Amino acid sequence: MDDTQGLPHPLLHPLAHARARWQRWWHNRLPRQDVLLLTQRNVYILPTRAGLMLAATLLVLLVASINYQLNLGYLLTFLLAGSAIVSIPVSHGTLRSLTLSLQPPESRFAGSPTPLHISLNNSRKSPRHGIGLSLPGSGHWVWSDVPAQGSSTLELLLPGGQRGRHPIPTLTAETHFPLGLFRVWTVWRPASSLLTYPQPEAHPPPLPVGEPHSTGAAMRQTPSGEFDGLRPYRRGDPLKAIVWKKAAKTDELVSRDSQQSQAVELWLDLALAGGGSVEQRLSRLCAWVLEAEEAEVDYGLRLGPLELLPSHGEGHKRRCLEALALY
Repeated sequence: MDDTQGLPHPLLHPLAHARARWQRWWHNRLPRQDVLLLTQRNVYILPTRAGLMLAATLLVLLVASINYQLNLGYLLTFLLAGSAIVSIPVSHGTLRSLTLSLQPPESRFAGSPTPLHISLNNSRKSPRHGIGLSLPGSGHWVWSDVPAQGSSTLELLLPGGQRGRHPIPTLTAETHFPLGLFRVWTVWRPASSLLTYPQPEAHPPPLPVGEPHSTGAAMRQTPSGEFDGLRPYRRGDPLKAIVWKKAAKTDELVSRDSQQSQAVELWLDLALAGGGSVEQRLSRLCAWVLEAEEAEVDYGLRLGPLELLPSHGEGHKRRCLEALALY
């Protein structure tokens, strides 16, 4: 059995390496922008394999027509060549003066795919056909037509990654319209970035015991894991004090005890998130943030020297998750 079976050709490694370095150099020269107007400067065109095959066929037809003095051969050769030449400005014009706009992506948890929504805006009075978008190396294309003086939105799915802030990868838009003889494409580097939160722990332990406030009171937990800051609903409690999320899940009305909540503070501290790696502790803190927010109790976050004072609400939850993502 040949030991080299299935191995790549030795020349492919240097060529692939040189091609990757050239692409990186080229992409780094492109400015980052979330709205890209396609012009003569950033739209490129080259013949496809079908276009090269047609050129070779036309050459054979031309030689045969000259040798055998075939008038119909001349007619066919120049008719096909003229059609191919006319398709060049049509193909290039399909992308030229088109505007690509990236909608800011929403933050996601680690491992969850992120949809990217790109709007194609056409200012011309004629429609554009067969425009595709793709992520680098994915091999998956999303195609669409853009109506006259209208827009079309395409969705690309960005694979889930690790926590942190990541730049949006370089996107490619291309078309083979109308005959498939030429590939017209552009390369786009969006300026937006994607914020990825830690993956919440699947089965976290109960929330930590609250710390005493300036009054010196301590927070206690019931066997079910609820805080004393939540108590059964009493007639006359204001509607804003009712924990509606819990009521929707358990059909049980509970209210926040304002006196108790003022006496204690719930702090989610990285130093108290158990053992394990930093990623495991951040994952636990992420689950605690979601749990505390669902219970509608005030909670603070400590990440070393960083402290977010106790509060609750969608804005506070987003600030805590962002701090966990960027830690």
